Amino acid sequence: MEGASLTSLARAGGCAAKYAAGRLEAVLAGLAPAEAEDLLVGLDPADDAAVYRLDADRALVFTVDFFPPLVDDPRTFGAIAATNALNDVFAMGGTPLLALSIAAFPEELPTEVLGEVLAGADERVRAAGALLAGGHTIRDDEPKYGLAVVGTVHPDAVWPKAGARPGDVLFLTKALGTGIVLQAERDGSAPAGALDAAVAVMVELNKESADLLRPFAPNAVTDVTGFGLLGHAHELASRSAVRAVLDAGALPSLPGALELARDGVRTGGDRRNREYAGPHVESYADAAFETLAYDPQTAGGLLVSVPGERAAVLEATFSTAGLLARRIGRVEAGSGVVLEA
Repeated sequence: MEGASLTSLARAGGCAAKYAAGRLEAVLAGLAPAEAEDLLVGLDPADDAAVYRLDADRALVFTVDFFPPLVDDPRTFGAIAATNALNDVFAMGGTPLLALSIAAFPEELPTEVLGEVLAGADERVRAAGALLAGGHTIRDDEPKYGLAVVGTVHPDAVWPKAGARPGDVLFLTKALGTGIVLQAERDGSAPAGALDAAVAVMVELNKESADLLRPFAPNAVTDVTGFGLLGHAHELASRSAVRAVLDAGALPSLPGALELARDGVRTGGDRRNREYAGPHVESYADAAFETLAYDPQTAGGLLVSVPGERAAVLEATFSTAGLLARRIGRVEAGSGVVLEA
């Protein structure tokens, strides 16, 4: 095992390893929601992180996220896993403070491998303005790594999934296609440079995007991860009691992702995401764009619902800062998700 690659020890990597959304909803349905006046966000409805009010000016944001390796370089794996967990805090409008590692590794792997994973994570935690202050490690045949993260947010400035309103414009702040590219890399069919482009996106914290977004007071925000764009758009639409209309041609994609989708590259997460969101989606797009929209993302961008009158200024602000904020759709009265051609 000492010479084994990290990905060879995993059955699925990154957010593609998430428990199926439909099954997760069934599990959570059996739990009585916690009830407390200061629990601003819990399981009813669930969101990207829990939020607990401390006083009139401060609330804690708490999240946990971990998964098996999706790349072989241990430092890169640690950086991606940390970014994915930290981004849940940014998706709630919060600022990370403290992180704890969650690690499961085979004892046969060299200790240097785990050390590199932790080093990659620590670098991303520091870049987020937080501290990696400890954690817990167990033995496991399949490697896994992630973080529990605590942050803060003003109680009146929490970004929920459930606030989108008719007339809003929908933006996405990262390109799609990480699952497709990673699957193609495993299959040996990824074009040159595709993996490097995907890694660059996956280690990009949503911190700068969140900082630019705050003055615009978005109505709803979520980060796009394992359930794919359509899965997370379905969550936003259903919890907001609105219809999300997406423009397939406007979706930003990673280099090579659409071509690989046209060649039939799919992940296991694609099937699970279709089973979950498909009954709520009307799709008029071609198969490649539909695959891109169902593709499970790891450390994806923010899906933002902002009042229409603020959309043009938001676009200009992100463009001036050199950051992506792609207008991908709109919010209407009604229900469900539409993927227009």
